[in-house]
Amino acid sequence: MTVKLTMKEPYKKSRFLSKRLRGYIDLLRPFTLLAPIFVSMFIMFASLVYNDNFEDFPDWWIIIGQASLTLAILNGASNALNQATDLESDLISKPYRPIPRKVVERDEAQSIAYILYLFALLRAVTINNYFGVFVFLIMVFTVVYSLPPRMKRFLFVNQTWIAIPRGLFAILASWSVFGNPFDPVPLTFGVIALVFFMGAMTTKDIVDCEADRKTGTRTLINTFGLKKAAYISLPFLVIPFAAIPFCIHYHLIDAYFLPLTIFIIPSFLIFYLMLKQYKSQTLENTQAWSLMYVTYLFYAIGFTTLIIFGELGQLDFIPAI
Repeated sequence: MTVKLTMKEPYKKSRFLSKRLRGYIDLLRPFTLLAPIFVSMFIMFASLVYNDNFEDFPDWWIIIGQASLTLAILNGASNALNQATDLESDLISKPYRPIPRKVVERDEAQSIAYILYLFALLRAVTINNYFGVFVFLIMVFTVVYSLPPRMKRFLFVNQTWIAIPRGLFAILASWSVFGNPFDPVPLTFGVIALVFFMGAMTTKDIVDCEADRKTGTRTLINTFGLKKAAYISLPFLVIPFAAIPFCIHYHLIDAYFLPLTIFIIPSFLIFYLMLKQYKSQTLENTQAWSLMYVTYLFYAIGFTTLIIFGELGQLDFIPAI
C-alpha cells in the first residue's frame, strides 16, 4: 500500500483513497483547517462560560460543533479558491499541489470553492444573525484577496487584508455564537489576534518569495528582503501580547488574563525561525509558519482556560488569577 507521508510527496493510488480523492483533500489543506476548528471551539466555549448561557443553550455542544465546522468549511473554501487563482505561482514554488500536478483542474477547484462558500454561508445564518454576518464578511475578504481587485498583490494591504478575517472576524464570529461580539473582551482579544497576524502572515511568504515576485505580487519578503521583513514584522508579533497589562489597567479585560503575556516568547521564536528559514520536512511551509498556527491555537486555549478559572474565581470557587 502506498502512503503519502508528507504534503510534498506525490500521492499514488492506495487501497483507501484514489489519487483524485486525495487531490480534493489536499486542495482544502487539512493542516490549516485544524486551527479554525479548535480555535473557534475554544472561543465559543469561553463565550458560553463568560456569559453564563448554559441554561439558554442546553444543547451547546451541538451548536459548537456545527459552528466550528462551518468556519472550517469557510477556510477550506478560501484555500481552494486561493490555489485556483495562484496556479502560476504554485507552478514555481509548490508544484506538488493538486492543481499544478493536474490531479484537480483549476476550474473544478474554483467551483468547489464556491460550493463550500455557499454551504458555509447558508449554514451560518441558521446559527444566529451575528454569526451569519461575520461569516459573510470573512467570505468577502477572502474572495477579494484572491480574485480581482486581488488584494494579495498589494504591499502592506495583503498582510492586513488576510489578518482581519483570520484574526478579528474569526474571534468575533466565534464569540457571537453565545454572546455579544461587541463586548470589550472579544473585541480586545480579536484586535490582539489581528495585530499578531499582521506580523505572522509574513511567514507564509518565505517559500513563495521568487514566485510572488515573478507573478506581480509584492510582499515584505520580496520587497525588503527576509531580514528587514522579519524586523518589520517583529513589533506586530510582540506588541499585542505586551499590551495586555495596559488593557487590564484600562479595564478592557479582567486581571486574570495577565498570563497571556507569555505568548511574547513564541512570538520571538517565530521571528527567530523566520530569520533562519527552517523549512518543515512534512508540511508545505516553514517552521515559523507552523509555529504561527500553533501559537494561535494555544492563545485560544489559554484564553478559554483563564476565563473558566477566572469566572469560577469570581464566584468564590477558585481564587481569581
